[in-house]
Amino acid sequence: MRLTVAALGLLLAAPLAAQDKQVIGQGPINPASPPRISPAIRVGNLLFASGQLGVRPARDSAGPGTTGEQTTRALENMKRIIEEGGTTMDRAVKCLVFLADIADFAQMNAAYSPFFPKDPPARSTVAVAALVNNARVEIECIFAMPAGAK
Repeated sequence: MRLTVAALGLLLAAPLAAQDKQVIGQGPINPASPPRISPAIRVGNLLFASGQLGVRPARDSAGPGTTGEQTTRALENMKRIIEEGGTTMDRAVKCLVFLADIADFAQMNAAYSPFFPKDPPARSTVAVAALVNNARVEIECIFAMPAGAK
């Protein structure tokens, strides 16, 4: 049986709605930008990380760089945020990758794979018409929290 994102959301909504949510992180990587999103939200034993671009810390634009380089930076940004939230990359359970050009899939995959060397998370990859700041890639993930994490 295949679950759509909407169906997954409905399955998670009821038990998670009864739990407190905790914002992880202080805002975008560029501290000069006003927060428009939460970098991550923890609810129960799950941490939902917002989509990360391949931006350099203290800058508000993607790249320049290849899709592979932007993938590496996006996942490094992700790692920094989720470690602040008390979990690690090896606890990723689901990731969604947005590519500006599906022809860059192999390049993205080559840069993505080292971040998940064992038991990689479930993943979807989609091509989109455009990403903010002319980014080539954006990645969002859901992580499980370690047992006993507060």
